[in-house]
Amino acid sequence: MTLRLLMLGAAVAASSAVAAPRGLTVEDLVTLERVGAPVLSPDASRAVYTVRSTDMDKNRGHTKLWMVDLRGAKSAPTVFVSDASSSTDPEWSPKGDAVYFLSNRSGSSQVWRQPAAGGAPVQVTNLPLDVDNFRVSPSGDRIALSIAVFRDCADLACTETRLKEQAKNKASGKVYDRLFVRHWDTWNDGRNAVLFSAALDGKGVVSGAPVSLSGSLDGDVPSKPFGDREEYRFSPDGKTVVFAARIAGKTEAWSTNFDLYSVPAAGGAAPRNLTAENPAWDTKAVFSPDGRTLAYLAMARPGFEADRYQIMLMDVATGAKRKLAADWDRSAGGLQWSADGKSVVVDAEDIGQHRLFRIEVASGKITPLTDKGSIGGFDVRGNTVAYSLATLNSPAQLYSVKLAGGKSQQLTTNNADKLADVRFGEFEQFSFKGAGGDTVYGYVMKPWNATPGAKYPVAFLVHGGPQGSFGNAWSYRWNPQIYAGAGYAAVFIDFHGSTGYGQKFTDAISGDWGGKPLEDLQKGLAAAVEKFPWLDRERSCALGASYGGYMMNWIEGNWPDGFKCIVNHDGVFDTRGMAYSTEEQWFTDWESGGPYFTVPENHERFNPVHHVNKWKTPMLVVQGDLDFRIPTAQGLSTFTALQRKGIESKFLMFPDENHWVLKPANSVLWHHTVIDWLDHYLKR
Repeated sequence: MTLRLLMLGAAVAASSAVAAPRGLTVEDLVTLERVGAPVLSPDASRAVYTVRSTDMDKNRGHTKLWMVDLRGAKSAPTVFVSDASSSTDPEWSPKGDAVYFLSNRSGSSQVWRQPAAGGAPVQVTNLPLDVDNFRVSPSGDRIALSIAVFRDCADLACTETRLKEQAKNKASGKVYDRLFVRHWDTWNDGRNAVLFSAALDGKGVVSGAPVSLSGSLDGDVPSKPFGDREEYRFSPDGKTVVFAARIAGKTEAWSTNFDLYSVPAAGGAAPRNLTAENPAWDTKAVFSPDGRTLAYLAMARPGFEADRYQIMLMDVATGAKRKLAADWDRSAGGLQWSADGKSVVVDAEDIGQHRLFRIEVASGKITPLTDKGSIGGFDVRGNTVAYSLATLNSPAQLYSVKLAGGKSQQLTTNNADKLADVRFGEFEQFSFKGAGGDTVYGYVMKPWNATPGAKYPVAFLVHGGPQGSFGNAWSYRWNPQIYAGAGYAAVFIDFHGSTGYGQKFTDAISGDWGGKPLEDLQKGLAAAVEKFPWLDRERSCALGASYGGYMMNWIEGNWPDGFKCIVNHDGVFDTRGMAYSTEEQWFTDWESGGPYFTVPENHERFNPVHHVNKWKTPMLVVQGDLDFRIPTAQGLSTFTALQRKGIESKFLMFPDENHWVLKPANSVLWHHTVIDWLDHYLKR
């Protein structure tokens, strides 16, 4: 441990000795600094990363770039780029003499360049449209840019002009002839994300107009709504760009057929499909250091967004492909090559953790690089791996470890002062025999002030997805420590359908939403109560969002005596309405074995609407009006059913939130409303 960390530990201990311990509060959670993923310099001597703070007065976040030195005796991290406007998406120049980043300080989102030695940042792009994301060529002479444009426009100025004309138009109606008409939280305005390329001059500034690389293809690059620059890459010599795109035309809303395309970085040729033989999802391609091999992720089953991501290796010259670690039953999240090209580093969920692994290219041998906790992002340079890691009792911090493995080094200690007097709830993972006799895992967490012999009311948290996990991670929306801080014990189960336990376990929920998962939840809570006598089963409330919200409605009618109260956030009430109104149609199609009009009986099998006559448990319903994944009618219908039946209920609606509650003031309101609901039923 470095002297700096020892001194910090002493300071925290001294502060804790003065201040009385307390639990984590909602206000703590919302105002914590949020550390982003590290980006290593070419020589691995430094890492630049984002830190997002919250301005409660302005009800928004603000992001700065920070830098930490990894050489020798570690020095304290320092602010690298700070401005009234946020600075995001850092990327080192190939020589390591500057950092490129995005900022809207000029009035729109453009690329800037900050010299590593200091000085004033230089504006790299000055385009009439926002740059959504970018990537600098390894040769340093070109930059790839993703920009939203109208495809039939010949240049960027055309899109700018058309947007201005639309703003002046007094008629607000829009005509559509294909899906998506809206996606996640945004209505389609006719533009697509198109990948462009532009030359950089000797000062690292764009010279000349960008040329389109993907504009001839009818698909977004990167994909919407969450795609980023991980979906496109330069070759090591900077002459080629490979990107992922879904070219599905009018079937886009029910297709998961993403392919990889190769195109000259300077443009001038049509993109070439590299993975046409696979009708499922191909993405996140990365060239080996010598440029001869392309590693990427591929799913096998079309239409299934939660299939296992298999690591593939493609010979660039011949197009021959092979699977790497084919028998490893984990789904990779991202990948990077080692400098010698002999291994790749990937992240994957694993038994309630989210870990880093090194996989040897020749043998497929897998070596874990991290153990407990959840990886948020990572970078590999030389023999150094830098990554962000969070746990159930710590927000994300940065660490580094050698590629060969060994002891990790903590690089950041953000929020140490804010959390100096906070006592986190102790947590423990446990397992039990769930549906079909399968081993199922879960976690329990004690209240922050738990004392031996006492029993505590229970917040029973159900994760969404449904192919997801409530594991050893930190969340700013569903964080068990908030309940522990309010005096509750928390229990959360990774039921059948959860990720990180093998693809068969993940597959088990499809077509069985109200079957094995409900059985796992019932058996899991019973097992937790038996194993941990400090859980007060008679005082428990169930909470969930998305699929977890669906499960709240399902519990209402199929476990009606299970809980004193329920909290349902953006949950499915009627599976028929969901099938015809959600934007990503492939999801409901896969989960029920086809679209509603072909297999209505499958969609109706676990439809909560058929069990409303059995509802009786008080419920708080939360809905974001910009949620196009589970539209407002679902939450409003739930509340209507509760009110018509005379069941105690409340409806919290956010007109400016999507599937998540993101604005700071709304987050505070959401958390306090939920905790007050629990207090009313469990602490009276």
